[in-house]
Amino acid sequence: MGIRFKNKSDIFNIVVTAVAALLSVGIMLYGVWHFGLKNSWPELVLNMFYIACVVMMWLYFFNCSITTEQFNYWCSFCVGVTIILRDILFPPTLAYYSLHLGCLVLSVTLLLLLTFFYARKDWKTYTKTNLWAIFVVDMLIALLYNIDIILEPSDEFTSYMMVEIWIRPTITYGLVACFVREKDKE
Repeated sequence: MGIRFKNKSDIFNIVVTAVAALLSVGIMLYGVWHFGLKNSWPELVLNMFYIACVVMMWLYFFNCSITTEQFNYWCSFCVGVTIILRDILFPPTLAYYSLHLGCLVLSVTLLLLLTFFYARKDWKTYTKTNLWAIFVVDMLIALLYNIDIILEPSDEFTSYMMVEIWIRPTITYGLVACFVREKDKE
């Protein structure tokens, strides 16, 4: 069992992504415990998909029984499910309709980008620009949610929402970092 990446910057990107995602998921699991399962069960469901992505990222990084195709498919699936659950089916109530509409449009765009660039049969034909577009769209969604949180009055859930919003962009950054390096190796 060796590591898949040899370049120190690649290793740094993956390790930082995994550590940040694990800390964020840990904080959200604490939030589920603190606020009770009745109030925060959706966060627990989302965290299971995030944890699955982080585990697959580590398995991929350490060359442990996961191929590039499996990593590609299952991480894309997990991120896609979180987009559908958090942003499309059960979106948080936002203060302004324009922010809600912007988040919804960007979420559908992100889902289409994942489907087009990751879930197609000839997935090795993507470019780095295509990959970074996925990360940028996810960052824009998180930014719009942050703007909404700043505009609304804060409560006891605010700090947990600020953490939860940035988990998925962190994970998509790790996914993009893995695939950009795969593209470089070819």
